[in-house]
Amino acid sequence: MRYINNKIRFIVAFNLLFTMSCENFVELDTPDHILVGPVVFNSGETATAAIKGIYNELADADFSRGYQYSVTVLAGMPSDIFETTSVTDTRYGPFQQNEIAPGETPDASANYNLWSSAYNVIYMANSALEGLENSTNIPAGQLGILEGRALFLRAFTYYYLTNLYGDVPLVLTADYRQNSVATRNPASEVWDQLTDDLEEAVVLLDGQDFYGENERTNINQYVVQAFLARVYLYQEDWKKAEEWSSKVIDQTSIYEILEDLDQVFLKNSKEAIWQISPEGRGFSSTYTGDGYMFRGNSSSPVKLSDNFVASMQEKDKRLANWVGFNSSRSFHFPYKYKDSNSRNSASEYSMVLRLAEQYLIRAESRAMQGNISGAIADVDVLRSRAGLDLINDIEPGINKEALLNIILEERKLELFSEWGHRWFDLKRTGKASQVLMPIKPLWQETDVLFPIPQVEIDKNQNLHQNVGY
Repeated sequence: MRYINNKIRFIVAFNLLFTMSCENFVELDTPDHILVGPVVFNSGETATAAIKGIYNELADADFSRGYQYSVTVLAGMPSDIFETTSVTDTRYGPFQQNEIAPGETPDASANYNLWSSAYNVIYMANSALEGLENSTNIPAGQLGILEGRALFLRAFTYYYLTNLYGDVPLVLTADYRQNSVATRNPASEVWDQLTDDLEEAVVLLDGQDFYGENERTNINQYVVQAFLARVYLYQEDWKKAEEWSSKVIDQTSIYEILEDLDQVFLKNSKEAIWQISPEGRGFSSTYTGDGYMFRGNSSSPVKLSDNFVASMQEKDKRLANWVGFNSSRSFHFPYKYKDSNSRNSASEYSMVLRLAEQYLIRAESRAMQGNISGAIADVDVLRSRAGLDLINDIEPGINKEALLNIILEERKLELFSEWGHRWFDLKRTGKASQVLMPIKPLWQETDVLFPIPQVEIDKNQNLHQNVGY
């Protein structure tokens, strides 16, 4: 590795070391050519490279890359959004049937890849935070920004882990020897920690209202605010969810709802709050994992469910623009991303946070607080773009319960095939059994959580399995 500079050497070594640490839980001696700990963070340049390394990992990690083992795919299958294209599928079929195996089967392997890749990101964030804490040579302003971004990345990852698995080990150190015997923490403690991380991050990033290099892949204060709005929605803190979503919505010079649906998922679109660039993978291909996974060809393993497609009105522009159809095999597929084969320059980035979700967060929060007219106005922003009748025109006297049902339906239609929104929505609103039992014959109440991968339990006897597995 002598022929590459220290910054690149660190990023490569950082990824290698902590992938090994997280996934194998074995005792390692640090190779003498790897820069770690305080040595790495003796300058702002190397510290910035470390945070960039975590971000690049999101473009390649199974849980976040949008491809076959991602949250988007695996958390889409248990809901009413996705189905397998083959009835004999052994990788995705068990997720669709809510019969995921903890042990050594194709579905168990997918589940393990999801779990382990998420913890790898957390290890990297913890290592960066410890290195920053021990640093004395980074200017205070830059140090705070880097800490804020690392805290956000850790909170972001824990949000998905606890939504998928419930109680999970709350790993807050890079000492993998300690972490190899960690127990599962109650989900409430995980929520408290990730909320604290976000609250600290939003203070550290205060005033960072721009995107470095005009790339919406960078984490600024509005990225954290948008995610805080979602976290408070899930915690049913309606006032704070409305407050944080409003802060983002009010930034009209930065963000806007794009009328052309085919422009929404382009790189650096004005609807994007935060995106992941496929160029961070370092491969020659520059299409997104989402674009490749949902390319809709005859070998595609996943399709949109017939029930989901049937729930869309014919005049809904999202049906025409965001849903594709494979005529040879007669199935529909997500078509939000159009690029599945570019090689030189990315035209699309994977969307993580976008403005439309903030309107839906605020609509639900307002409705829960009795502000029906405000909630209607927010939902109608998206219904107008979709070409649907406005609630204010057809049901101006709608009651709270009916409006909340419409908001939940709009979340399904707007956010489908994005980061498991529908699955999480059904769980957090207590509607999973009501919606899924009629279409999933093997459904049980305990299916709301994925199993802890058996390989992790075998390595760490302090872990226990979720009920029902």
